[in-house]
Amino acid sequence: MRVTVPSPLHDYTEGRAAIEGEGETLAALLDDLDRRHPGLRFRVVDEQGRIRPHIRFFVNRQAATRLDQRLAASDELLIVAALSGG
Repeated sequence: MRVTVPSPLHDYTEGRAAIEGEGETLAALLDDLDRRHPGLRFRVVDEQGRIRPHIRFFVNRQAATRLDQRLAASDELLIVAALSGG
């Protein structure tokens, strides 16, 4: 499955904006991505297993708000990180 990663997370993906992963659910995909790119999952999911407030996931351009969302190998995941500052 193709995963598009926002630039704030490129340090975890060897500078790549697009990576590949596998998983039948969003949670399983994130676990797989973390095995391939250690530390990535913690940046998008907190210690309680919740999606961090500044992160949004889109599967085939549709918002995904639950980690148990089912995925297909042909799906595309877009991870979006909100920007903030003063």
